[in-house]
Amino acid sequence: MFNFTALPPLSLYIHVPWCVRKCPYCDFNSHKSPDNLPEDAYIDALIRDLEQELPSVWGRTIQTIFIGGGTPSLFSAKAYERLFSSIRALLPLSPHVEITLEANPGTFEAHRFSDYLDIGINRLSIGVQSFNDDSLTALGRIHTGSQAIKAIETAHKVGFANFNLDLMFGLPHQTEKTATNDVTTAISLEPSHISYYQLTLEPNTLFYQQPPTLPDEDPIIDWQVANQQRLSDAGYQQYEVSACAKNNQQCQHNLNYWQFGDYLGIGAGAHGKISDAAKQSITRKSKQKQPQAYIESASTTDVVLTEEYVVKKDIGFEFMLNALRLTDGFPTSLFYQRAGLPISHISKALAEAERKELITYDIHRIRPTERGQRYLNTLVELFLPE
Repeated sequence: MFNFTALPPLSLYIHVPWCVRKCPYCDFNSHKSPDNLPEDAYIDALIRDLEQELPSVWGRTIQTIFIGGGTPSLFSAKAYERLFSSIRALLPLSPHVEITLEANPGTFEAHRFSDYLDIGINRLSIGVQSFNDDSLTALGRIHTGSQAIKAIETAHKVGFANFNLDLMFGLPHQTEKTATNDVTTAISLEPSHISYYQLTLEPNTLFYQQPPTLPDEDPIIDWQVANQQRLSDAGYQQYEVSACAKNNQQCQHNLNYWQFGDYLGIGAGAHGKISDAAKQSITRKSKQKQPQAYIESASTTDVVLTEEYVVKKDIGFEFMLNALRLTDGFPTSLFYQRAGLPISHISKALAEAERKELITYDIHRIRPTERGQRYLNTLVELFLPE
């Protein structure tokens, strides 16, 4: 049994499962878009799905909304306006709610960025990955480097003050020069936020089944260190393993994940985590993954694919898996607030992590060391239940 003194902040994640083409490295729930995208039917399904979730979050305010995919920018602003109208009718939103939409340069249309801003979307996350055309081709992307630059310039022009660029390194046939050029180009375009992460070959992807030729690991690490320094010198403060921001414009939605907050998940394949003060429990849910099955089941309990309670023995690992991604760590008191257990529940693992110089730990804060950040998987594994 847990002991929550207060419920954590609540976010809403909305999944749009279609892409123009499935990228060979992508392990997200995404599907090739049909010729006639069922935009209206899917918005109807999202609304019905959310209605079924309401009893679990009565009286709670949505702090952030993130529309991910897939490629959410395949949907029109008109469709999202209808969805937002229903969301606002069903749930209170924070006056300063952060609403992020993922957009790919390959599907981007200039007028849509302006329309998205007009309906209340106040943050974009643009999936650039690289500005090098050879790298983009190797990744199976459908946009070019020049199209990516144009998309970013348009985001500025229409008035987005806050947007993220996704940028990868360690790409097929990538060199130190092209990796560096990607970062310097991104910096020159002045986004407020950059996500900078290494390409990994995830199971259930084409790249995992047919691995491309990748650069050796040692030089990749050197590139990463040098380019993270370039980002820092340009004013991008790293606050998470793969995320940095200017002017304190961190992604509030992702911060809620990493600080073990709650989130509703609606849409095909969406996941959610909800704490219940009355039951003193934490429940995780996932929704039907296939788009048509999701649409057909959205108004019934069959829309839930999996549902399970987080058990006491797993809570330390689940919390630390998220919170240790933050470069500044977290207040020691946050564990009790969000996990509902005293910090002594993980004292053995904390002592071992400190002995291995992977964290610094005192009564006020737990923080990964530089070594702990580099060997994060090793650090987190210390908190696995015995």
